[in-house]
Amino acid sequence: MARPYPLFASLPVITQRSAVIGLVLALSACGGGVHYRPVTDTPIRVGKPYTVRGVTYRPAVDPTYDEVGLASWYGSESGHQTANGERFRAKGISAAHTTLPLPTYAEVTDLDTGRTILVRINDRGPFSNSGRIIDLSKGAAEQLGIRARGIAPVRVRVVTPSKKDAKRLREGKQAIERPRASSQELAELRARLGN
Repeated sequence: MARPYPLFASLPVITQRSAVIGLVLALSACGGGVHYRPVTDTPIRVGKPYTVRGVTYRPAVDPTYDEVGLASWYGSESGHQTANGERFRAKGISAAHTTLPLPTYAEVTDLDTGRTILVRINDRGPFSNSGRIIDLSKGAAEQLGIRARGIAPVRVRVVTPSKKDAKRLREGKQAIERPRASSQELAELRARLGN
């Protein structure tokens, strides 16, 4: 009679079955144990207040959010879990913000060039007291043209994108190109920044 599990052929059949069950359980645990949330726009998560490095952040819905400050980017965390449970894709077009609901869509305008992109905020950060108001994924930083600079002055404004743009961003792709800010608008935004 052939043994049902050749790998464990030298063991009795009952021990073979126990060994196979143990092996299956061990291999299933090797999956990392991280369960990523599907990329979706519902439910929107606001979240409770939280503290990082002694600073308390209070997430809130703010459809009128329109701020100027600095943007930086991050990308070595590819594959990690974002604050709303999705898998972080460094080459995708996403961002991190300390208090806006997850997800939120925002326009980010480079105050040096006027280039404007649309991002999907699905993570928390930046946790810095250096005037940074948003962290862009590597893909978003490349699209905005700030990757080489590392940090750039920006405007971040909450928007409601078209269904087509929202779908593209959920897939990690770029939204349709947005118009550049005019020189007059850039001057007004830089004045708000204090430069």
